[in-house]
Amino acid sequence: MYLATTGRRPDAPPRPAGQGRRVPGTVIALGAVSLVTDVSSEMVTAVLPLYLVLGLGLSPLQFGFLDGLFNGATAVVRLLGGRLADRGGGRHRTVAGAGYLLSALSRLGLLLAGGAAGGIAAALAADRLGKGVRTAPRDAMISLSAPPEELGRAFGVHRAMDTTGALLGPLVAFAVLWATTDAYDAVFVVSFAIGLFGVLVLVLFVPAGAVPGAGVAGAAVAAAESTFTGRRRSRALGDPVFRRVVTAAALLGAATIGDSFLYLLLQRGLDLPPLLFPLMPLGAAAGYLLLAVPAGRIADRTGRRIPFLCGHAALLAAYLTLMAPPGWPAAVLVLVLLAVFYAATDGVLMALAGPVLPLDGRASGLAVLQTGQALARLVGAAGFGAAWTWWGPRPALAVAALGLAAALVAAWRILPEREAS
Repeated sequence: MYLATTGRRPDAPPRPAGQGRRVPGTVIALGAVSLVTDVSSEMVTAVLPLYLVLGLGLSPLQFGFLDGLFNGATAVVRLLGGRLADRGGGRHRTVAGAGYLLSALSRLGLLLAGGAAGGIAAALAADRLGKGVRTAPRDAMISLSAPPEELGRAFGVHRAMDTTGALLGPLVAFAVLWATTDAYDAVFVVSFAIGLFGVLVLVLFVPAGAVPGAGVAGAAVAAAESTFTGRRRSRALGDPVFRRVVTAAALLGAATIGDSFLYLLLQRGLDLPPLLFPLMPLGAAAGYLLLAVPAGRIADRTGRRIPFLCGHAALLAAYLTLMAPPGWPAAVLVLVLLAVFYAATDGVLMALAGPVLPLDGRASGLAVLQTGQALARLVGAAGFGAAWTWWGPRPALAVAALGLAAALVAAWRILPEREAS
């Protein structure tokens, strides 16, 4: 494996003139799919804490357990989705499409469940399983569609489009609730229809193939990687650099309490009416939309390790801000810090890990990384929900802040200073 600080292998073929000036078409198409799908999913996500905690009367412990459990339950499915996508060549789109379809169908599950806890649990599980199936193949397609030294920008563009959907989703949920006088069933129906449209966009506009985006960018990536694939295939997942990335991401994930808890804390501190709760994620989503591409470009130029750690430092600052006296200035600051956190970590982590992995094992490797985060966040969400229930929100936040600070110190030591390319 070649390690460098520049982001380009010395023996890689020269890129054609003009390459890198535009984002590969596969990335744009996948961004459009994510945009539409996120409108669907964020409609439900925006109202779900309100629906479960205030509507059905779940305790913070119960909500934290459900939220963490179904995020962690994607572990095996992520690994399976990554393996299926890597096997047989050209399955990335098929496997991702199955995941998108399953998540869309889960909205019907919520509609049919009514207030039954078992039905709600099954619908949430289907949604998380669908997300688990699709995420690694989708990110592998992005990683395989752009040159290694421009992965931060490619992921930034995708995440910006994805976040546009996250920004629109709560607005659509708010509009549906306002028009139907708080009819949650209407939200689920509209979400289902939009989710199916996202699957259609994937089928029509995302090309299938062993190397997605197999035009100029895809050919350059394949040529640059071909020399290394044979000797790295058998040991890619055991690569020490990749193991360090996975370990650091899992440690930081265990100290991440989840957005839903942050929004519930803001809602209680500001005493917002329930109707306005779906609008809470808009501030963070708007900031993420503006910062995702610049953060990706900075990561490409300066290295991805420091932006990734700085993003978690911003999350730590958000925890500390929530412990201050409540008010609108503090609420705005929390949303800004949350936007910085996602812009500097989400796509940047995939760009950091992608070049370590071979072409024919990239989806599987990214699935391992995402699984580590999911399992760690299961611990974080359930632990914070229990601490809130037993001790109250402020002591729970203090423990979470201490845990994140310790994880940041450990990750600083664990993450490699020189990145694979």
